[in-house]
Amino acid sequence: MVNVIVAADSRYSVNREALQEAARVALESHNVRGNVEMEVNIVGDRKMHELNKAYRGLDYAADILTFAMEDPNPQNVQRTRPTGFVASPDKVLRLGSILISYPKAVENAAMEQKSVEEEICFLMEHGINHLLGIHHG
Repeated sequence: MVNVIVAADSRYSVNREALQEAARVALESHNVRGNVEMEVNIVGDRKMHELNKAYRGLDYAADILTFAMEDPNPQNVQRTRPTGFVASPDKVLRLGSILISYPKAVENAAMEQKSVEEEICFLMEHGINHLLGIHHG
């Protein structure tokens, strides 16, 4: 079962069922099945700017940030310990957190001529790739 924990300010309209289904489909496309949990936080540009600057050193609001529990791709980071996801005692694979800027999703949706819901699902799917260690160059 895929459990998507969605946290969003009440001023941001988010279809939690659509996010849950998009996450399930995205994870299945990568052969990730079973008990999986992840967070999706819908935030404003001020919060996204703050986090992007603090964690990436970039002084602007990104449309998406991801914070994986562990990066399963050993080529991304030099490590002194084994890589891969931690095996939890309750048999739930906790991927991590995805943060999406609602204002940026609105901007992107307008440019792409699609709904905000479609854009948020797209950004979440992109974030899932990052949580799974699939990064773009």
